[in-house]
Amino acid sequence: MLLNAQETQLVLVDYQSKLMPVIHQAEQVLANAVRLAKIAKLLQLPIIGTEQNPDKLGPNDAQLKALCQKTLTKMYFGACADGLVDELRAPPKPMGNARSLPKHIQRKQEDQSEKNTILIAGCETHVCLLQTALGLLDEEFDVWVVTDACSSRTEANRDAAFDRLASNGAELVTTEMVVFELLQSCEHPQFKEGLALIK
Repeated sequence: MLLNAQETQLVLVDYQSKLMPVIHQAEQVLANAVRLAKIAKLLQLPIIGTEQNPDKLGPNDAQLKALCQKTLTKMYFGACADGLVDELRAPPKPMGNARSLPKHIQRKQEDQSEKNTILIAGCETHVCLLQTALGLLDEEFDVWVVTDACSSRTEANRDAAFDRLASNGAELVTTEMVVFELLQSCEHPQFKEGLALIK
């Protein structure tokens, strides 16, 4: 029910230079996306950005793009069709003698590299973010949509997307919820740095 940094990856969808000027509350949305990327980087979570047809819509915001380990260029609205799932899945481990091990040890080994929880935020919420998140749900990822780092040109479209995502099994959270859940404790070694991101 709570986020766990060991199991989580961050996907930031289409914060592009020609798109952001028409996005509702763009400045706040982008600031929250940067906060998400900074807490993810602080906690060493994988961070993947996407850009929709960047020749036409421009690159992602430069500060945000610099925080991503990889930026995936896409032409489909849903990034899964352009290879996002392959980027998120850990490469398979060689089997070796694993079959001879007791089941509880086999599972523990498999789970160690599994990062099946996807934090996702982006624009436009009702198009690329929605289709990417639904694609990830279909691939059996646990999808957590960071609502205050998402937007569309209109509130109505954004809110309709949130309703649809929630009804299909996505968790809806805010940037502050994410920061505190990933840190878990005020005794976390990066607590002060994490707290500074949202104060």
